[in-house]
Parts: sequence; C-alpha cells; structure tokens
Amino acid sequence: MNIASLTTEAIGLSELAALARLPEADAASPFAEFPCLLLHLDESAPGLSIDEEAFIAGWLRRLSCPVVAIAEQGVHEIVQQACDMVVPDAALLGATLENIRRSPLAAMTFVQVLRVTEHMAAEQALVVESLAYAVLQGGPEFRRWLDERAPRTGARANDPGPPVLMERQGENFEIRLNRPSRRNSMSVEMRDGLCEALQLVVADPSIKKARLAGNGKSFSAGGDLDEFGTRPDTATAHAIRSLRLPAAVLLQCAERVEFHVHGACVGAGAELPAFGRYVRATPDAFFQLPEIRLGLVPGAGGCVSIPRRIGRQRAAYMGLSAERIDASTALAWGLIDSIEDRSLP
Repeated sequence: MNIASLTTEAIGLSELAALARLPEADAASPFAEFPCLLLHLDESAPGLSIDEEAFIAGWLRRLSCPVVAIAEQGVHEIVQQACDMVVPDAALLGATLENIRRSPLAAMTFVQVLRVTEHMAAEQALVVESLAYAVLQGGPEFRRWLDERAPRTGARANDPGPPVLMERQGENFEIRLNRPSRRNSMSVEMRDGLCEALQLVVADPSIKKARLAGNGKSFSAGGDLDEFGTRPDTATAHAIRSLRLPAAVLLQCAERVEFHVHGACVGAGAELPAFGRYVRATPDAFFQLPEIRLGLVPGAGGCVSIPRRIGRQRAAYMGLSAERIDASTALAWGLIDSIEDRSLP
C-alpha cells in the first residue's frame, strides 16, 4: 500500500463514532476492498464521553477484521485499548497492511484469537489457537502458498545423533535442539523429541532447572516447511496437535525451564521460549512470526505465549507485520529477559 494514501483511508474519531452506529454489515470485513479498519486517533480531535468511547470500544472488539490505529500513547485511551494494533507513525504500517490485504482471512483469524484468548487460561487458549490454525489450513490463502512455493527439497538432516539431545547433571537438565543443518526447524521428529524431553521434566520434580538451547547458527527457524500441508486433513492435524504439542507440555513445567536462544528465533523458535521462566538471548538473536505470509496464524503456542509476555497489541504487530524484532527491542518489550554479551555454550 502507498503510505501517502493512509491519510485518506484512515478515519478519525468522529467518523468512527458514526460508523459504529451503522449496521454490522457495513463495517470492514475480510471480503472488503480494504480488509482492515484503519484509524487516526488525533489528540486534537474532540473527545467523546466515557460511555460513547466504551460503546465504540465494544463495537471494535466485535469487528471481523483487524483494527489498526495510528496514535500516540494515551490518546483516546479507551478506544485505543480496543484496537488490535497501535503505531505512532503511518510509516510503520507498510508491511502490515500489505500482509492484511494479501491474507485477510488469516489476519482476521489472528486478531480474533488474540482477542478471545486474552484473559483465557493458557491451556484452553492453546485449543483455540489449534482450532483456528486448522481452519486456515483448509483455507484458500494457505492453499495459495502451497501452490506458489518451490517444490519440496526432500533434503534430510545429516546431523549425527537424535534431533533432541538430553543430559542430566544433578538437579539440572540440559535439552538441546540438534538439527543445525536444518537450522533446528521443528520437524515431526524434533517435535516428538522435545515433547519427550519436557515430559521427563514434568515427571521428575527433582529436576530444579531445565535449560533449553539449540546447536548451530540458530536456535530454531520454526516449522519445517517441507512438512507443511502433508497431513491428510485439517481435523486430523488438529487432533495431532492436541496430543503432541510441546507448548502444552511446557506449560506444566514452565516455571523450571529457561531458554538460551541465539540467531534466528522464527515461528516456533520465538513462540516456545516465550513460555519459559527466563529467556536469555545473544545480541545476534532476532524474533519473527511469519505465519501470515503462509495464510496461517502462529500454531506452536505463540497466540498464547507472545501476548502474555509483550501484550496483545505488540503480539498483533509481530504477527501482522511479520517483521523481525531484534534482541534490543525484544528485551525492551519483555519478550526476553536478558542479552548475553558472549556466545552461549
């Protein structure tokens, strides 16, 4: 989208108040030419009563599309808090609006999941995330991505040893992702190995601290793209996630698990650490949720873990923009807890 056109497509508070009183069918939707409600909340605009702002806020939370505001922090706070994403400058919206235009169903589903799970127990929220992911796996946007992507490489990891290494040292338990040749992408074999390792932590309270790290140049580049779309149907895919989801096991022992991350922390590589008690990162670490580009939502627990660390609106920014977040920003937002000035062992 041309950023210069934002001033004409964004609506102000008075226009928003009028729009909120129109029939729901007239509101923005994933089938509209512009599948996003874009607001410009100007401090100089006349204010509304608390009741009027509360009415608008309730209406915004029901919309079947992302609500994105251009606003300074604290301006029209009640309305701003109801928005899915808030940025201070329109120049920050280019990638976000392009992604929403290209994958409006995934964008709508993502913000809906964030809204409905915001105050939900994490275990239940994971079920909502998986159901949403399954819906999108059967949708046209994911199918388009499958049709457009390069043929599967068929390449196999050639790293020695199992995909997940485990070592007990007294009260400590070391877990290492061990497919550096594939940037520790989360394949089925790695997922199952990680579930097994975390189940050992759950079952053994004498393990006081488990440390999870990755071998090679990256902690994890996320899901193994060669395995995407290989399930027989989306219902079966949801059932498998319900039975073998590392995030669900991690929730049972998260207060004893630390993550040491470096390099690429993409998709699951960002989503899983966010559940941990403490996350250390090297200065070269970056974090990214690219799923909207595939017509999907984060499916490794990120719709649950990320907003609980950095808030719903920043999580929406990560997921809708698909932009990289560097270690310094991640620390400032609370996605990680410290930056190590040396390479992690």
